[in-house]
Amino acid sequence: MTWVVGDIHGCAEELAELLERLALGPEDRVIALGDLYHRGPDPGGVARLLADVATRTTLDIVLGNHERVLLTREDGVLDGDGDTPMAAVRDEDVPLLTELLRGRPYFLRGNAPDGQPWLAVHAGVLPGVRPEDTEPFHLTRTRRLDLPGRPAWHEAWQGPELVLYGHTTNPFPRATHHGGRLVALGLDTGCVYGGALTAYRIEDGELESVPARRRYVD
Repeated sequence: MTWVVGDIHGCAEELAELLERLALGPEDRVIALGDLYHRGPDPGGVARLLADVATRTTLDIVLGNHERVLLTREDGVLDGDGDTPMAAVRDEDVPLLTELLRGRPYFLRGNAPDGQPWLAVHAGVLPGVRPEDTEPFHLTRTRRLDLPGRPAWHEAWQGPELVLYGHTTNPFPRATHHGGRLVALGLDTGCVYGGALTAYRIEDGELESVPARRRYVD
């Protein structure tokens, strides 16, 4: 089974509970949608949990806006996009933070059992533009389109791919349908803001969610 996990943002306790609920086996796959570490309380714990997942099953990560900035920094500072701070990390965990990220893509493609293609991306896609032809800046930061009325990108998306994305926080998974079919699903349910950490199973549409222990940031 393939589980797609929304923005973790350093919420290690919630991630540990979610992974336990998923009961992963060696044939399973986990795709994390980026923004793994910043803002929340325990980025090192998140890195260790993901590294453990990688030893037991397939782990894929699509880079988010914070990872994109973190990987391009040359000053040794762990801050992310917009100088978003990262909570304190043990010295021995610092190399792991970036080791997990290097060589990771900005999007992934696949096909669901019913034949519908899917895309996993951190922020979103530009309708009419292939992800392969889209700058990482847009794949990691897009929320609204530069069109009259500034619509959200998913409001203009018609598929055929099901786009699984994070970045834009919502209290519950944000589903967009076109022609009677699910074509976009937002999975950032705001754990770091006191919401929940959510995973979606591609094969059958099952959702699993763990409520935040508390509100970590406003």
